[in-house]
Amino acid sequence: MKRLLITVFAALSVLTAPAWARDWQTIQASGKLHAITEGAFYPFNYFEGQTLTGFEVELAEAIAKELGLAIEWRTVPFDAQIAAIQQGRYDFAIASHGYTEQRAKAVDFTNPHYCTGGMIAARKDGPLTVKALAGKTVAVQIGTSYLENARKIPGLKALKTYKSDPEAFAALKAGKVDAWISDRFLVKATLEKNGDPNLAAGEQVFYERVSMILQKNNPELKEKLNEGLAAIMRNGVYQRLSQKYFGEDVSCPE
Repeated sequence: MKRLLITVFAALSVLTAPAWARDWQTIQASGKLHAITEGAFYPFNYFEGQTLTGFEVELAEAIAKELGLAIEWRTVPFDAQIAAIQQGRYDFAIASHGYTEQRAKAVDFTNPHYCTGGMIAARKDGPLTVKALAGKTVAVQIGTSYLENARKIPGLKALKTYKSDPEAFAALKAGKVDAWISDRFLVKATLEKNGDPNLAAGEQVFYERVSMILQKNNPELKEKLNEGLAAIMRNGVYQRLSQKYFGEDVSCPE
């Protein structure tokens, strides 16, 4: 699939985008979906040079193609995305938002585009189980469901939050924390990519369903995004992307 070359937009773009939600008719007439992602969550959404790519980026582009549309991308820090969507500044976000009741009060979720869960990463002789995390310091990205679930783990010494997962992983590598908790696919891909033989993936902490998010009370757009997702699941595009990035089917069980 053709990938898009884009310019990275700082968080300031959230403040300068138009503050209104577009309905499906307006979007269709424009020929473009305005979408946001993080651009720092390998292998889901990340940069190769100036090229934004990843499982979620290619997935969204395939959905847009099914709907007869192009995508205009912006990158926004993960912890600013829900506010940007609430304010109607973009049509939708696809950036590995796990469903939580708290988030569902602020935005709408489409059908899930993959299922995953939080996983521990630590030194091979470190705390690789939930029980072993007692008395330990854990790194996690701010504003994520991983942080919400890590707070439920009994007996932690401390939780250290970071703006992005690469920063949290760097803290683990530098020995500033005892463990890091993030998406299981991200953990596995990061450990494989960085090749540190002293680090290992541990126990899965929780399970979650991950979806695109959009402003509340925009039912036709939600329906169209769900239709596009269903179409690429039927025609084999989803399975091809899933195998390309993960070597397995990451869709949610029915």
